[in-house]
Amino acid sequence: QVQLVESGGGLVQAGGSLRLSCAASGRTFTNYDMAWFRQPPEKEREFLAVFTAPRSGSVPRYSDSVKGRFTISRDNAKNTVVLEMNSLKPEDTAVYYCAAKETYLSGYGSTRRYNYWGQGTQVTVSS
Repeated sequence: QVQLVESGGGLVQAGGSLRLSCAASGRTFTNYDMAWFRQPPEKEREFLAVFTAPRSGSVPRYSDSVKGRFTISRDNAKNTVVLEMNSLKPEDTAVYYCAAKETYLSGYGSTRRYNYWGQGTQVTVSS
């Protein structure tokens, strides 16, 4: 089992920035691709970014909706993955989730690929 705990959500004005952090515990952190998703009210959960495991090249990938505004990073020594969010818009309002995926599962954009999820942290962007 992998336990994931997100932190850093909150209320921010449009144009502002937030930093989300996800702390992982349990199994070996470097065995997993780590990603961020979000779920706006009454909408499906949406892929945002992934930082692949070292065995997969340690590569960041982004959805088009956040590319250039959000940055994902991971610290394998501290078992953490961070999402830096800039130029926030009201439409970024959602519950943000950290997720972990076994590296042998191909693809990274589908929620079905991810074995473990955090409890989520609310991000609200006011206009």
